Amino acid sequence: MHWITIDAERGERIPVQDPQLIPIWEKVHNGERLTFEDGVRLFTTDDILTLGRMADWVKRQKSGDRVYFVINRYINPTNICVLSCKFCDFARKKTDPDAYVVSHSSVLETLNEEIREVHIVGGHHPDLPFEWYEELLRAIHTRFPHIQIKAFTASEIDYFSRRWKIPPEEALTRLRAVGLVMLPGGGAEILTDRIHRLLYPGKASPERWLEIHRIAHRLGIRSNATMLFGHIETVEERVAHLCRLRELQDETGGFLTFIPLTYQPGHTRLVPRPAGPIDELRTVAAARLMLDNFPHVEAYWVTMGESTASIALTFGADDINGTLGEEQIMHAAGACSPVELTRERILRLIRAAGRIPVERDALYRVVRIYTEVAA
Repeated sequence: MHWITIDAERGERIPVQDPQLIPIWEKVHNGERLTFEDGVRLFTTDDILTLGRMADWVKRQKSGDRVYFVINRYINPTNICVLSCKFCDFARKKTDPDAYVVSHSSVLETLNEEIREVHIVGGHHPDLPFEWYEELLRAIHTRFPHIQIKAFTASEIDYFSRRWKIPPEEALTRLRAVGLVMLPGGGAEILTDRIHRLLYPGKASPERWLEIHRIAHRLGIRSNATMLFGHIETVEERVAHLCRLRELQDETGGFLTFIPLTYQPGHTRLVPRPAGPIDELRTVAAARLMLDNFPHVEAYWVTMGESTASIALTFGADDINGTLGEEQIMHAAGACSPVELTRERILRLIRAAGRIPVERDALYRVVRIYTEVAA
């Protein structure tokens, strides 16, 4: 039996079933960066419990026992999209009977004074002018100046640029002027040319996605990063994705949170079933260990489900997103999580993992620490 020491002061040692994790742990404990080969090992080891403990140790160095969440609202202003990405159940063409565009006034009706963050992503609409999106953000910011706006993936910014001939720097500057605070991390999928060619050839390429986040960071706009996993990607492609994110973070320091998104087969059926809980936990833990320069890793309960997300808080995640409200993209693909979690349910999920709930805003400024014990 092999052992590693997690906490020397408390004499906390854990058994290790996979001895190949021992040199990786030594690197992690000594603050050394993991290699591509180390990342592949993290995704292929059967010793999931040791992997989780290693990632949890890293998480504790960064944020202690805290787990963050936000009172937020998801807005998907349109499902009309010129693309035909092979993993997407959300997009519709203009002639489809369930195609929609939400009016600005309808968006405002879904918001209230308690919400801290609004998250806006949608289809690549062929006709809505860029000014329509500017006016949407302006209306939100004027009516609810306290709500921080996280809006439009790098893929959407790329589409605005190509469709309306507006350079990304100009588009981001104009959006920032009307209230944009952050970019969400969507649209990254898997940052390899093979996956781009096979699954989303009309969408922003991996290089373009990274370029737009680089521009946003240069303008002082923070962002998140995602990875859509559990479809046709290989382990090596997952690790390559993480390495590319880590390289850009070394350059800009602009990413706040990494969010692994479990592919939902829905009607696209790239694979017969979604990744299971073990793969989801493994991905959270591997990301926490590989992305040494990312402040936060999220357990996205929408795709994981509540139970797995709660367990992921002991596998390296220190964020569980928020109340969301009306998220449609993942639910269109068959995600079976509740459409909206209340604050009280989120508190229960975090406390079930033995962690301290911390309500935050979009930029991780603390709103409230819930130190009291639930009744």
